[in-house]
Amino acid sequence: MREAMREAMREAMRSDDRVFLMGEDVGAYGGCFGVSLGLLEEFGPDRVRDAPLSESAFVGAGIGAAIAGMRPIVEIMTVNFSLLAMDQILNTAAAIQHMSGGQIRVPLVIRTTTGAGRQLGAQHSHSLEVWYAHIPRLRVIAPATVNDARHMWAAALACNDPVVVFEHTGLYNLSDSIDPERTAVDIDSARLCRSGADVSLITYGGCLPRSMAAAQTLAAEGISADVLDLRTLRPLDSTAILATVARTHRAVVVEECRRSGGLAAEVMARLTESAFYELDAPIERVCTAEVPIPYAYRLEQAAIPQVEDLVAAAHRAVG
Repeated sequence: MREAMREAMREAMRSDDRVFLMGEDVGAYGGCFGVSLGLLEEFGPDRVRDAPLSESAFVGAGIGAAIAGMRPIVEIMTVNFSLLAMDQILNTAAAIQHMSGGQIRVPLVIRTTTGAGRQLGAQHSHSLEVWYAHIPRLRVIAPATVNDARHMWAAALACNDPVVVFEHTGLYNLSDSIDPERTAVDIDSARLCRSGADVSLITYGGCLPRSMAAAQTLAAEGISADVLDLRTLRPLDSTAILATVARTHRAVVVEECRRSGGLAAEVMARLTESAFYELDAPIERVCTAEVPIPYAYRLEQAAIPQVEDLVAAAHRAVG
């Protein structure tokens, strides 16, 4: 998956001189997770810029470059560091079009790592995408497959609004072949990854592989599951969410954010508002425990959603 993202950025930089990459250790080091390896050698330090240790400063520089006509990609190493640039992202990038009466646009892509599962401790294992999905004018996307990681970038860079890309740390080593027939990805729509009739597993990002594995386990038990990958967290594809529940009449919403104020709660609210009479059972949700993410491997695994948790929730929904 990291190679798919690198190829997407390489293609964008080759085809458009306005595109450049900026962030901590993105150049000589090749990125903390190896996503930008080799880009400095190909494009040089003007277009692959190692930034100083100040998220507020280099995100602000990216916003300024976008306003001036460039198409910057700004990497924030892990999502907890994005908190140091919250003012730039929320009060400037997301608000300036409204504040300027439509005169100023910010075609900026911010990419950051999210999620737990790699023993990075409480400070580097956050899932904060729902915070950003709360903000108007931001577009928030979460690629969960190699093909989406390869092809979402073109649409993100073509967008005239700021786009925040959440890359799950557990997916960088995901392997798959690139579908040669897919050359573009619609970042407005969710994607049905598996069709079923008994229950819908609604998820995104790092929880998609676990949801697919759960669906396989359920199939062996005679339970047929839809698996819907939300892909875009703002704006949510309500049409796809309602459609999957109209088919199965039961839903399990899965994410690594915590239950309190999470994106799962928003999906459940929309189903309750718009599809209440389609439901044959209460909606289930599987989320991260309400604790700081532990460092110890077994405790970390116990805190975040696992395949057996999804299977148990589906059993409760199906009854």
